[in-house]
Amino acid sequence: MKNVMHLQFSALSQNESFARVTVASFIAQLDPTLDELTEIKTVVSEAVTNSIIHGYENDPNGVVYISVILEDGFVHITIRDEGKGIINIDEARQPLFTTKPELERSGMGFTIMENFMDEVTIDSTVSSGTVVKLSKHLSKSKALSN
Repeated sequence: MKNVMHLQFSALSQNESFARVTVASFIAQLDPTLDELTEIKTVVSEAVTNSIIHGYENDPNGVVYISVILEDGFVHITIRDEGKGIINIDEARQPLFTTKPELERSGMGFTIMENFMDEVTIDSTVSSGTVVKLSKHLSKSKALSN
């Protein structure tokens, strides 16, 4: 059985923790390990923060969209914005690369996502936004009952 959640919220930095906790609460029904839950919360935090800071440049009028699908022990998370997009995805995926050094950003967001998830895809169009898709198989997940 497949279970789906959709969430959208204003691109405000205080909503990052809301997104992280909401996704974690939804995923908890699969009984992930504490490490898996921590990793998923971390990647959601990184992706949402990227949307807010880089995609919308802290414009609270922007909207961040999250979809989560739980199916067959897998967690599929999509985080999307309609912000400025990424000019060079390969460059953005490099460890320590940041376009906002003045904000003391570490430039490790995509690296963290790739280390904690089984699959990460990034699609971006300049001036239209970015879609980050994250997938992870949970080691001992409970099957969703019909």
